[in-house]
Amino acid sequence: MRIITGKARGTTLKTLPGTDTRPTTEICKEGVFSAIQFELHGRNVLDLFGGSGQMALEALSRGAERATVVDNSRAACEIIRANAVKTKLMEQCRVVCSDWKDFVKTASGKEKFDLVFLDPPYNDGVLEGVLKKLKALDLLAPGAIIVAESAQTGVPVPDDSWSARVYRYGKTFVMIMRLPEQAAAGQTAAG
Repeated sequence: MRIITGKARGTTLKTLPGTDTRPTTEICKEGVFSAIQFELHGRNVLDLFGGSGQMALEALSRGAERATVVDNSRAACEIIRANAVKTKLMEQCRVVCSDWKDFVKTASGKEKFDLVFLDPPYNDGVLEGVLKKLKALDLLAPGAIIVAESAQTGVPVPDDSWSARVYRYGKTFVMIMRLPEQAAAGQTAAG
C-alpha cells in the first residue's frame, strides 16, 4: 500500500495486521482519485473510519488542505499517526481516536467537511445511518463530496438532492455522492 501521487508519491504505508481493518485496494483507490482528482485542492477532509489513513493521506498528498482521520481502535490510530509522519503530512492531519458517533456529535456546529471518506464495516445499513447523522448534524459543506465504500448489499441510497454514481471494483462498490452548492447552503439556514 502506497501513496499514488502528489507530494508524498511512492511513500509506502503501514496497516494493521489481521482482519480488523480492510484497506482499500490499490485499484479501487486509483479509481476513486481519478474520479475526484480535479476537486481536491483546498478541501477539508474527513476520513471517518480511518484504518491506515491512506485515503485522507492520498487526498492531502494531492492538494487537500487538511484532514481529520477518525478510528475507534488505538492501534489503528497509532498506524495512522505513523503514516502521517512518514508521508510528512502530519502537520495537515488530525488523528482522533473515537467512535464515529461520538466524533460527529462533538464536531457538530464546530466544523464542516467538503470531502468525506466512509469505509465502515460491511454491514447492511451502516452507511445509511452514517449519512443521516452527517446530514442531521450539519457536518457537510455546500458542494461536499462523499465517497462511500461497501459491499453490494450495503450501497447506500443518497439524499434526493445529491448526485451519485456507483463504481464497482470486484466485490467492492464505491458510491461517489456530490451535494449541490445551493441546496446544502439553504438547508443550513432552514434548519
